[in-house]
Amino acid sequence: MNNHREVTLTRDCNAIQIPSGNPIELPAGLQVVITQSLGDTYTVATPGGLARIEQQDADALGLDAAEASTAKIPVPAEGSIEEAIWTQLKMVYDPEIPVNVVDLGLIYDCAVSEREGGGRMVNVKMTLTAPGCGMGAAISADARSRILALEGIEDAEVELVWDPPWNQSMISEEGRMKLGLM
Repeated sequence: MNNHREVTLTRDCNAIQIPSGNPIELPAGLQVVITQSLGDTYTVATPGGLARIEQQDADALGLDAAEASTAKIPVPAEGSIEEAIWTQLKMVYDPEIPVNVVDLGLIYDCAVSEREGGGRMVNVKMTLTAPGCGMGAAISADARSRILALEGIEDAEVELVWDPPWNQSMISEEGRMKLGLM
């Protein structure tokens, strides 16, 4: 959602500077503009540039912070584990672009394997829109946590790769429509 709403932070708040990926603390009383709220994160414009605030700090924005559940998400009986993983990955967003990483064409490979002793291991290869983007660690961590939220997934590795280089032709039709590229 893009609502461009101005709010005043109600308390000090941890954030990640965009695009450097550096952790910062935003002080209580700072006026920010919420430019994007997708995938359980908020992108805010501050006097110093863009920053990403996590869902657990939504109360600092004056929003209800939904309690993070530690319960695993069941895989629907009619779908496969792979479909469930792709659904989870569609809830991961680049904080500067209102399109999920799947529709942006950033996910290059997703492989599921059975682990000895039970459970599954998921290996994902993904890229970013630009090699110098400092948000890679945050975006890949989001992807990993979304995958690990699924029942039956014991471990996940999200590897950032740069070959082939990403380009706009990799964006899905749905992503192109959201970005007004059609």
